[in-house]
Amino acid sequence: MKILIVEDEEMIADFIELGLEKAGYQCQCVYNGNHAADLLENNHYDLILLDIMLPGIDGYELLEYVKEYEIPVIFITAKSRLEDKVKGLKLGADDYITKPFELAELTARVETVLRRYNKSPGIINLLGLEIDIDSRTVKQNEKLIELTMKEFDLLLVFIRNRNIALFRDRIYEEVWGGELDTESRTVDIHVQRLKKKLGLEGAIVSVRKVGYRLEV
Repeated sequence: MKILIVEDEEMIADFIELGLEKAGYQCQCVYNGNHAADLLENNHYDLILLDIMLPGIDGYELLEYVKEYEIPVIFITAKSRLEDKVKGLKLGADDYITKPFELAELTARVETVLRRYNKSPGIINLLGLEIDIDSRTVKQNEKLIELTMKEFDLLLVFIRNRNIALFRDRIYEEVWGGELDTESRTVDIHVQRLKKKLGLEGAIVSVRKVGYRLEV
């Protein structure tokens, strides 16, 4: 999957690029609207992450130009007012994320939009596992591994955020919803069971004072 990041703040663009490339995407950054329009004429992209306040052509104007290429667009912007979000979605953006944001949330939204356009693979092969997202099954050496619903959801969270350190409360929110009780060991117990079932003891590592990371 090739993603075009259109963001005039280079530090933010580099942060997004680094995170998404760790998650397995190929990214290209551009820092103004005119240059982005030029790139669209000669390159193929599966998704565009688009800031609104850009030099040259702004994000709203560029979105109109993008429509003829039929590429999904996610706005990433500091414009957090409801009317700005409504305007962006009405113009045709597929999602709208306000700054600041967590990389884990961005990665999840990217995958959601790509799957909506049938661009994200239904089957993922990783670490000797064959994960079928549609049938929610996992195979290892052609053998079906039985996972509970929550264990499968937990595996998907790690896959979508591979090589990214995830806080326990973020994992809990993604898998169970709501806020994590500080005394709860739900996340730790499920992670340990998942590691044992799939033989991922060396791949899912503990991150001190944070949570866990799937290393690929």
